[in-house]
Amino acid sequence: MAVTIVTVLAAVFFAGMGVYALAAPGRLVAPFDISLGSAASRAEVRAVYGGFGLAIAAILLVALASAELRAGILLTVAAALAGMALGRLVSALDGRTGFYPNWFYFLVEAVAAAALFAVA
Repeated sequence: MAVTIVTVLAAVFFAGMGVYALAAPGRLVAPFDISLGSAASRAEVRAVYGGFGLAIAAILLVALASAELRAGILLTVAAALAGMALGRLVSALDGRTGFYPNWFYFLVEAVAAAALFAVA
């Protein structure tokens, strides 16, 4: 039961990020002080946040359907989230940032990574 809840929550998060990035790439990155002034920059956000987010959501659904693949998928997604959280920690060396968005997303990524590691 716990594996299903954690996996579904992670899939919903990634799907939401993916759809939002595809539909409104500039709004997705605006809280990070990023402006997208060209088609190339919007394409990059759509690819990295949009396409990647939807792919991760889909593979998490595969994890729910396949007990054989589940542990590998959950560990891989957990490692990706932990890497994202680590990147935010390293970015703290650039100077103090407010809670939102950096530390908020650090917590989301760290908690999600820990939950996926725990149920893998």
